[in-house]
Amino acid sequence: MKRLGKSDLWVSPVSFGCMSLGENVTVYTDLLRKAADAGINYFDTADLYNKGLNELYVGEALKPIRKDIIIATKVGNQWRPDGSGWDWNPSKAYILKHVDQSLKRLKTDYIDLYQLHGGTIDDPIDEIIEAFDRIKEQGKIRWYGISSIRPNVILEYIERSDIVSVMTQYSLFDHRPEEAMLDLLRAHDVGVICRGAVAQGLLIGKEADSYLQYTDGEVARAAKAVAKVAVELERTPLAVALAYVWGHPAVATVALGVRTTAQLDEAIDTLRDVEPLPAGRRAFLRQSVRSFHYEAHR
Repeated sequence: MKRLGKSDLWVSPVSFGCMSLGENVTVYTDLLRKAADAGINYFDTADLYNKGLNELYVGEALKPIRKDIIIATKVGNQWRPDGSGWDWNPSKAYILKHVDQSLKRLKTDYIDLYQLHGGTIDDPIDEIIEAFDRIKEQGKIRWYGISSIRPNVILEYIERSDIVSVMTQYSLFDHRPEEAMLDLLRAHDVGVICRGAVAQGLLIGKEADSYLQYTDGEVARAAKAVAKVAVELERTPLAVALAYVWGHPAVATVALGVRTTAQLDEAIDTLRDVEPLPAGRRAFLRQSVRSFHYEAHR
């Protein structure tokens, strides 16, 4: 377990990303409870996912063990009345209203970590912070953070708010956070919740395809490097991909999207070996991809 930034939340190195739980009650309940029984204690969802149904599923499945687990959800994306899509709405009024709806769906009196689900530099940041501070004072949430890949937005919240976490995309392929952001977050005691660590499966066996600025050939070369290190260390490619991001001390947990028992079993197996990669192997992996930097939102 690792403490999530300056909070009192101690999170498992692998966490359950509840994005696509499906409609089968028995299946998703079994998956969530099996994860908790295996030592995964952090469950991350959002009011956006499946129009709020994912929150409902998580709340129903985990209610019997609520005191033993950490529930995180997100706010800021508003579904259109006709269901055709969603719009960004980070207003203070929206946050204050929708935290109550999330609490109801999650069947809990409090949310452990409430996150702004995105963000732009043009948002009413002071009002957003006021909203999060108010609902924290009211006891509706314990801590708050943001989910963002934009350095300029993250910096504003580091300097102006009491965030304890940033959920951001980070992997061998998308190593942009290494440029400066991870060290900055570490220096301010803000924990990183990593998403996208396996790059949509491309690092762990999925057929090579283009990804971000990489060609399919470059993707294949990096995946081959991950497989080579896995053989050398007698680990799975998943364990190696996760160990790469665990290698930075700012990273508290890696959120994996889990939809099947097989995926969960493999995630659970990585809990037995969460050691960072030896420096030489980590450098070998890093050299298998081109340097990649943020070009916008700086």
